[in-house]
Amino acid sequence: MISVNSLTRRYGPMVAVDDVTFEARPGGVTGFLGPNGAGKSTTMRILCGLTPATSGTATVLGRPYAALPNPGRHVGVLLDASAQHAGRTGREVLALSALVMGVDRRRVDEVLDVVGLTERESHRRVRNYSLGMRQRLGLAHALLGDPEVLVLDEPANGLDPAGIRWMRSLLRGFADEGGTVLLSSHLLNEIELVADEIVVIGSGRIVASGSKSDLLRGAGTTVRSTDDGALEGALRAAGIVTTWAPGGGLVAEAEPAAVGAVAARHAVVLVELRQADGRGLEDMFLELTASTAREEVAA
Repeated sequence: MISVNSLTRRYGPMVAVDDVTFEARPGGVTGFLGPNGAGKSTTMRILCGLTPATSGTATVLGRPYAALPNPGRHVGVLLDASAQHAGRTGREVLALSALVMGVDRRRVDEVLDVVGLTERESHRRVRNYSLGMRQRLGLAHALLGDPEVLVLDEPANGLDPAGIRWMRSLLRGFADEGGTVLLSSHLLNEIELVADEIVVIGSGRIVASGSKSDLLRGAGTTVRSTDDGALEGALRAAGIVTTWAPGGGLVAEAEPAAVGAVAARHAVVLVELRQADGRGLEDMFLELTASTAREEVAA
């Protein structure tokens, strides 16, 4: 598990991370979202022991990253795909890390195969890699120690559509096998497809967190019946606000069970009863981060 509690990071008068608290649990992918400058990368750097916190704590598997014995065997990290020795080959980068971590050299071939870097590509120098190849190498490095936790900052940058789909499958499989994934990305559609939990940060503060289904769930109930006029009257008499839906039927400001109970009491036959359509992740993200920006301007 990843646990961040009351985490704050100040740079002089500027507060980059402001009392941030969230968890990323085993068996799930947690999407960590926010606009540029919101505090995502600073939070992840503190989590991985690269930046000290001003106050608060960030732990992985119950300990600060620096306190983990041989941390690469427990936590796979990819924060910057370009932070690799440009003069070494991809295979050399992984072989040296395997030596440091005490990992069997055969693991190098395994992870190269997992991330789809060919034998020929693995012998090319990193300076000649495309951004997508560097991302694959960085992910291979993160997986090298067979970790329980992955911390990934924008790992899909530079990947083509097939590569993005491959990464989604890889992360989903890692989580389904009990691993913990903390994933930051600006590709909101991908986060919506792969994430189980979502944490949104804006101006250094958490502005929303929870399960994807709860955050994106629509408010109210869509209902249609054989007599929508009678149903509307019954719902209004029960104190439930309704509006007519554009495609027919009603949208009621209540849970489906409450709407169904009213219809049953008044012997109105229902032909559709479901949670109202939810908003997409992009809409939610823009709404939350826009309100944060407005607060910042007002302050």
